[in-house]
Amino acid sequence: MSGVSIRPYAPSDLEACRDLWRELTQRHRDIYEDQTIGGDDPGRYFDEHHLKDGRLAATWVAVCDGVVVGLCSLLMSGDEGEIDPVVVRAELRSQGIGTLLVEHGIEEARQRNVRLLSIRPVARNIEAIALYHRLGFRNLGQIDMVMEVSGPGKITWQPGVTLHGNDYNY
Repeated sequence: MSGVSIRPYAPSDLEACRDLWRELTQRHRDIYEDQTIGGDDPGRYFDEHHLKDGRLAATWVAVCDGVVVGLCSLLMSGDEGEIDPVVVRAELRSQGIGTLLVEHGIEEARQRNVRLLSIRPVARNIEAIALYHRLGFRNLGQIDMVMEVSGPGKITWQPGVTLHGNDYNY
């Protein structure tokens, strides 16, 4: 997308990034049909947890016409990195902004001599999974397995994933 630039996060971006985090949380709520995901104020997670994550190496924002429209971070532990999160404003998705952010994160990881770079989209985010695959994330490093221990009912799980001969819902 033309007219979009990627720059380092600045403290003045805090409210815009909280809003993006709220959008990400709402996307997850919609995907899983569970409006309790993220708690009462999911935007606060951005600064209370994400910015204080000891693995945080860098955060970048995508800016269009002076407005923050996307966010991406690189977390590091030794020579391994993780891109988390990748968020683009809902009305601007599928216009290449996420691609620019992830490509920027990949290049930054290369410059930092990261050996393994991971990214962890939620299993139902088909668009994000397709994007990350297209950008070269083709190896599975770990799998998060989830069990509802307080009883079924919050999330309607969908069947359809088989791995190593075992069937899973997502």
